[in-house]
Parts: sequence; structure tokens; C-alpha cells
Amino acid sequence: MTSQPTMNKAGNDPGGPGEPGAQGSGLQAGLKNRHLSMIAIGGVIGAGLFVGSSSGIATAGPGILLSYALVGTLVVLVMRMLGEMSAANPTSGSFSAHADRALGPWAGFSIGWLYWFFWVVVLAVEATAGAVILEGWIPAVPQWGWALIVMLVLTATNLVSVGSYGEFEFWFAGIKVVAIAAFIVIGGLAVFGLLPGVDSEQAGLSNLTEHGGFLPNGAGAILTGVLLVVFSFMGSEIATLAAGESENPRQAVTKATNSIIWRVAVFYLGSIAVVVCLLPWDSKSITKDGSYVAALDSLGIAHAGQIMNFIVLTSVLSCLNSGLYTASRMAFSLGQRGDAPKAFARTTSNGVPRTAILASVAFGFVAVFFNYKFPDSVFLFLVNSSGAVALFVWLVICFSQLRMRKIIKAEAPEKLVVKMWLYPYLTWATAGLIVFILGYMLTDTEHDGRQTILLSLLVAAVVLVIAFVKHKVRGGRPAADAPQVQGEERSEVSAG
Repeated sequence: MTSQPTMNKAGNDPGGPGEPGAQGSGLQAGLKNRHLSMIAIGGVIGAGLFVGSSSGIATAGPGILLSYALVGTLVVLVMRMLGEMSAANPTSGSFSAHADRALGPWAGFSIGWLYWFFWVVVLAVEATAGAVILEGWIPAVPQWGWALIVMLVLTATNLVSVGSYGEFEFWFAGIKVVAIAAFIVIGGLAVFGLLPGVDSEQAGLSNLTEHGGFLPNGAGAILTGVLLVVFSFMGSEIATLAAGESENPRQAVTKATNSIIWRVAVFYLGSIAVVVCLLPWDSKSITKDGSYVAALDSLGIAHAGQIMNFIVLTSVLSCLNSGLYTASRMAFSLGQRGDAPKAFARTTSNGVPRTAILASVAFGFVAVFFNYKFPDSVFLFLVNSSGAVALFVWLVICFSQLRMRKIIKAEAPEKLVVKMWLYPYLTWATAGLIVFILGYMLTDTEHDGRQTILLSLLVAAVVLVIAFVKHKVRGGRPAADAPQVQGEERSEVSAG
């Protein structure tokens, strides 16, 4: 394995490689191509797909397919923009580093810390979800004990090396991919009456139009469905953060960006289409047992609940693993740019940002404590106040790309190996759609959309104030230069 040169800016390398107890040479290229491929695929399959789709189906009926299609299109467009910037400049800071360069240090600081906040809260949510499943299997260990065990194991994994993270994620994501692919094939055969030994009278394409029609609750339910499913897509951008530690960052980003369309189409639209074809959308079992468990039960598959619990647990562990990795790399990037303690930018001789990992997991442990001690007050605030961060991130990516396209064309046009379609019109249209969704959330009182957006805006405002005060106190600093990456892509895009 070839070590990656320091990703710190020149003159800001706090330590040399190979010194015991000292900082190593920066993040290292420890992720193989197969790791990146599976991280890219698994990144769009969150536990939310399995456990969060039930409420969407119950709200919009078969029309939830349009909700998923709308959000899926949004994700494809945003990933295309992010892919354009990340292919030109692969970095562990991803969109935060791009925003720093394109919009100013205040933007990189704000969106970086909001994104970090989102993922450390996710750590607590997923650890608790995993603990519930594990306690059901082995009740001798209390729920809090399982949450602690899961967090400690995955923290240890991330502390060893980026390669160990990649290996764990390769297998976690692999199980998710195989499970969903098998579900689509088996369910699809049942829908068309081609599955041997299964007599499913409820299955059929007629479920899309019967029981009140394709839009039983009206066209407005499509937008409500968007609010319920949009956050299950968070994670598709992880591949662009991980690319900075891969053997060929530019190729990895390009591949991940180009494959996003079929990933969303197959894993989200495909699997949800199978669910709403196997069962009537208003079946009580969908909300009682969960959409995927109910669909498997309708086929008479034995132990469907336990099978799905295993798949959900795998998704939870994958999300935890990636969440800790993502939060730590964002903290590392913030430390590089002086927007976080300098200790966050230090790495071990194995290229692991140990302090950034420990700081992230520490907040995760605190959040887990709040979840058990104050679930309806402090923890509920944390969850709701981070709920709209996905939309904030996507909006910042839009505005960053509008500016970065001009910078890249002026300084290194040969690096535009991925291009946003119909620039700048489609970028503006995407930004407009995101703003519309944020505005629509303010009208949603039934599913806590208004509370989520108001609390998220409150936290965002606090972070923005801190960013501007910090910028004022320090007398401002120039936007970050593009960090170095390994191999042939070591040249920097110089500051303007």
C-alpha cells in the first residue's frame, strides 16, 4: 500500500511520518476500488429505507413511488454537481471544502459543522436501533449495554485503519445489496405469478390502481411523502469523502457519480414498487410489521420478521460505521482549515485521524445517554434540529457548483471530467426545488415538518453567527486552497 502525501496545506504539517506517537503523513490511500464501489452502492441504502418506508406508503399510497422518484431525481442532480467538483478536487472535506473555496470560509465552516452534527446524532439513533434488535435476540444484555458494545466495536474498527473501515463496510453493504436484490427478484416473480410454491392472492399490478387509485389521498400526498422519505437518502455523498483516501480518487468519484442513477432506480424505486405490488397500500400489516416484513410475510416466507431484523441490523451497523467515518473525516478537514481544533487534523502513523474519531464518538455517546435519560426532550431536540441538514447540504452544493465551475474552467479545465448537465439552468432548478421543499416543510404540522425545519434553522443560524464572529475575530482568512492528493493527481488548483 502506498502512503498518501499529506493533505494539509503547505506549511501546516504538524508532524512527520513514522514517528511513534506523532502525527503520520496525513490520510492514506487505504481504500481499494472494491471498497469504494461498495461504499458508493451501500451509501444510498440506509436503514431508513427498511424502517421508514411504511409511513410514506400509508400516507401517499402507491403514489409514494412518485415521492421516491422526485427525491431520487434530486439526489442524482446534487450528486452530479458534487461529482463535478470532487472529481476535479478529491478531498476528505468534500462539499465543505468546496464551499470554503467557492463561497467563502463562513460557508465551509457552517456546513461542515452542521454535517458533523448530523452524523454524530445519527450515531446515537442507529446505536439505539441496533440495540433494540440485539436485546430482542439476547435479552440478558440490557439495551444500553448493546448500544455501548456496538459503538465500542465500530470505534475500534475505525481507529485501526481506513482499510479496516473499508473492509467492514464492504461486507455490511454487500449484505444489504444482496438482500434487496433477492427481495426484488423474489417479489417480482410473485407479482407476475412466476414464483413456484407461493400462492399470493394479494400480489399483482392491480394494487397500484385499486384500493382508492394510484393517488388515494390526493396529489398533495406526494409532497408529504417527499418529506417522509427525503432523509433516507442521506449518505449518497459519503463516496466523495472516502475517495480522498482511495488509490485513484478521481476515477472513484467519477464512477460513483455515474452509477448513482441506476443505484437509486434499483434499490429505492425497484424495491418500493415490489412492496406496493405485493400488498394493498392500506394493508394494516405494512404499518404494524413494516413494509418489507409485511411483503415477505404475504409470500409465506418463514421467519420473515427475523430475516428482516438481521438485514436492518446490518444496515444499522453499516450506517454507524459510515457515520463515524464521515463525521471524523469532516472534523479532520475542519481541523486542516483552522475551523476546528488543530488536534483534529493530526493523524497516526497509519493515517487515522484519531482525535477526530474520538471526539465524534464522544458526542455520540453523550447523545446515546440523552436518548435513554431524556428521550422526549433533549434527544428529541437533537434529532429534530439536525433533521433538515441534508437539505441544507444539498443547497450549499448547488451554490458551490455554480461558482466552482467558473473557477475550474479558468484554472484547470482538463479536470472537468464530470460535468453537471444543462449548467447553470438545471443547477438553479435543483436549488429552487430544494427551497420549495424547505418551504413546504413549514406547512407540515402532522409529521413534525415545521418543528424540524424551525429547529434546524435555529441551529444553522447559531453556527452561522459563530462562523462570522470567528471570521471577524481572526481578521478573515483566504478561502482554502485545494488540498493535495496522491499519485498523478497531486497538483493543486491554485487559489484565485
